[in-house]
Amino acid sequence: MRAMKLTAFAAATLFSISLTACGSDSSTDGEGTAAAPTTMASSAPESSAPADMMTTFGAGCSAVPADASNPGSFQAMAQVPVATAASGNPLLSTLVTAVKKAGLVDSLNSADGITVFAPTNDAFGKIPKADLDKVLADKKTLTSILTYHVVPGKLAPESLAGAHKTLQGDDLTVSGSGEDFKVNGAASVVCGNVQTANATVYIIDSVLMPKS
Repeated sequence: MRAMKLTAFAAATLFSISLTACGSDSSTDGEGTAAAPTTMASSAPESSAPADMMTTFGAGCSAVPADASNPGSFQAMAQVPVATAASGNPLLSTLVTAVKKAGLVDSLNSADGITVFAPTNDAFGKIPKADLDKVLADKKTLTSILTYHVVPGKLAPESLAGAHKTLQGDDLTVSGSGEDFKVNGAASVVCGNVQTANATVYIIDSVLMPKS
């Protein structure tokens, strides 16, 4: 009889130990089976800044509105085609006026992947007013000048240096590297790699003039 009691006591003890062992793992499924431990992904934390904001460069970028709800901000420009994007940017109002007078809004907005060298208002301000007014009134000349600022394909900064055939037909030449570029040896890129829905924009401080 005593042997039977000891055997029963031992079995109860083992059963108790087994329950304790199972209960010590807080991660169990509904059937008492230990669930696989949850692990955290080891990937690096993502930046909250949009990719276009991270790659845009140049001192002139500080003049672009920072508020994402502003149509001239980098975030807003990235959502719309290039002529529409420029119309919201306070640096480019004269360019937008010229594009409208030349009737190029639809052509630029419908283009499939282009690079635009966009002169600022101050760039147009370097041209004597009488000369600028004359150009703005001459659609053929204005179209030639504006299309000389457009290159097929979206050029990233690392592909920017070199000679590029423009939509006007003449070549333009970009020199420099990193965040320091000049176009045709005179116009400096003041804010580069600005993204729109269909174009990459390099804002420049002088108006480019085609040879022909």
